[in-house]
Order: sequence, then structure tokens, then C-alpha cells
Amino acid sequence: MECRRFEITLISASDLEDVRKLFKMKIHARVSVGSNPDTEKRTPTDKHGEINPAWNFSMKYTISESMIKYPNDMLVIKLYCKRKLGDRYIGEVHTSMKELYEYAYANGGSAIMTCPVHKGSAQSQGVLRFSYRFGEKVTIDKLVLAESISGWTMC
Repeated sequence: MECRRFEITLISASDLEDVRKLFKMKIHARVSVGSNPDTEKRTPTDKHGEINPAWNFSMKYTISESMIKYPNDMLVIKLYCKRKLGDRYIGEVHTSMKELYEYAYANGGSAIMTCPVHKGSAQSQGVLRFSYRFGEKVTIDKLVLAESISGWTMC
């Protein structure tokens, strides 16, 4: 199976909607790749930045080569405010893996992006900044992949 490594670093967000009126906002992000919910990973919660959180947190994935060939596989980053009664949704960023690859390919395989945060069909307040890079294409047997890449999400 042809795969490639994908690493994303969530840098920061700014000017987000304040979804807590009484207490400080403590924000984390949940990142998933493609349509597989098992790929979801989470940043630590920023407890100090409130509407301007900073994480500088990296996540690594192994993705199938087909994810960068078709525009329907998405990188989804959802932002949440931590609360005792359940996290409150702030907004999200959706970007095609194909578009990310094509943009990064022109820049040597990596890039930094700033994307508007959306809530539903309307644009929410704020932007999210992240960097990412794609590794070289490799062919891996699924069994070898499962045994050798602990901490990475399988193709």
C-alpha cells in the first residue's frame, strides 16, 4: 500500500468567538484526517490565551496516497472550549488534503496556513494558524505498518 507521512502543528488561533461569558475560555483543538473518526487527535488545553490560544502542538499521521489524489478527503480541525458540563463547540476549519498537498508541493513539501474558523454554514469569528508537511511516498505492507509505526495512524 502506498502511504506518506503527514505532520501538522497547530500553532495558534486568534480573535475567536467568546463562548463563555462568566469564566475564562480554555481551548483545545481536535484534529481528524479523512472520514475515519479513529484518526482524531487532540491538543492540550490552552488555559491562558482565552480567545487567542496558542498550542504549538504537533501531530503525526500516516495517510494513504489516495488521500492526496481526490478532493473529498478532508483535514478537519474543530475548536472547543473546556467546561465541566461538557465542552462547548467554537467552530472548525475544513481543508481538502489534496489542496494542502498541492500548495505544499510548490513550497518543498511544507507550508504554513491561516484559515478562517467557521461555525455551521456561516463564518465564525477568528482564524486558525497551522503548519504542515508531507513526507516522501513509501510502499508499506499493512502488517509491517501496524508493527513499526506506533503512535502514527494507519493508512
